[in-house]
Amino acid sequence: MNSQQWIEKADRYIMTTYGRYPIVPVRGEGCRVWDADGKEYLDFLAGVAVNNLGHCHPRVVAALQQQAAKLIHCSNYYHIPSQIELAELLCSHSFADKAFFCNSGAEANEAAIKLARKYSRDTYGPERYEIITATESFHGRTMATVSATGQEKVQKFFDPLLHGFRHVPFDDAAALAAAVGPQTCAVMLEPIQGEGGVNVPSPDYFREVRRICDEHDLLLIFDEVQVGMGRTGKLFAYEHFGVTPDIMTLAKALAGGAPIGTMLAREKYAAAFTPGTHGSTFGGNPLVTAAAVTTVRVMLEEGILNRTEEIGEYLLGELERLKEKYPFVMEVRGIGLMIGMVLTIPGADIVKQGHARGVLLNVTHDTVLRFVPPLVVTKHEIDRMIAILDGIFAEIKG
Repeated sequence: MNSQQWIEKADRYIMTTYGRYPIVPVRGEGCRVWDADGKEYLDFLAGVAVNNLGHCHPRVVAALQQQAAKLIHCSNYYHIPSQIELAELLCSHSFADKAFFCNSGAEANEAAIKLARKYSRDTYGPERYEIITATESFHGRTMATVSATGQEKVQKFFDPLLHGFRHVPFDDAAALAAAVGPQTCAVMLEPIQGEGGVNVPSPDYFREVRRICDEHDLLLIFDEVQVGMGRTGKLFAYEHFGVTPDIMTLAKALAGGAPIGTMLAREKYAAAFTPGTHGSTFGGNPLVTAAAVTTVRVMLEEGILNRTEEIGEYLLGELERLKEKYPFVMEVRGIGLMIGMVLTIPGADIVKQGHARGVLLNVTHDTVLRFVPPLVVTKHEIDRMIAILDGIFAEIKG
């Protein structure tokens, strides 16, 4: 079928929870995808920071094929070798001692919320349950993670939200300190806010957050669902800020595109989860963990992290060049290959123009173009995207 036929069928059978663009991708390789009509696109969204190794990385594809022929799913009642191997890889390359596996970033954040409350209840009693999060944050679409999210547009229509979350401005340690009370048990923050507009904190912010958490014995939770797994040029984004969390969540890019979520924690806090306190039917099954093990190994073995830092600086510089050329570009900010371009005008039409000219772009927070291409993107591909964006910008009046 061609793209229009697929779209017509989708309109009949799929709920309209997404404002979908009229694009039907059917094949991908590296930083390129092709739609059902054969049109080629440069992908600078990467499945929203999921396809960090590009589309259909050969080693990840092989891992999925080989595992699918052996065992796709069993149950977490049993020990799963690839899950164990993945847990060891993640813990040995991070602050963490233990891992819990689920299916998505929202589920990983749910697990973090539950673990923080369980530990605090065991240690201090039931009165200590509140979690401080940031305005403009995004933590997921479940009821608990919607309640934790600091964006009204995500929360509206779903009242009453869950009790026990307090929101303070991001990158404002004084506001966070003032919000701590006798009911506070944890602080949950994204090291860089993605959906909130690619907001990068000041250099000392997280050191002060860590100090506040230590002073009040609060758990520090880092939501690295979007920024983790090499996106910033480090395996984990917290490595940029000179602090370590007590709990960290991962998902998006962990398994090369296969659905997985993970919560990592220090032993002291992980011990609060005992049999029956939490679980997941599909979490960490043989298929997705085989893909994730290979994804992590590729990240560590093939120089992806150093390359991301280098190529990210190149992309940032090219976007800065456009900023100097066009007055409606206010700011370019980011780390590694997580970059936002802040505009004085809405970005939705720019995204559509990009699609028409063969590049997949994204706008978040209405006026921030977000660039999260695969970490294997080349300078040549960046140059092609910049030329397209330059052409679009040149046609904007005012």
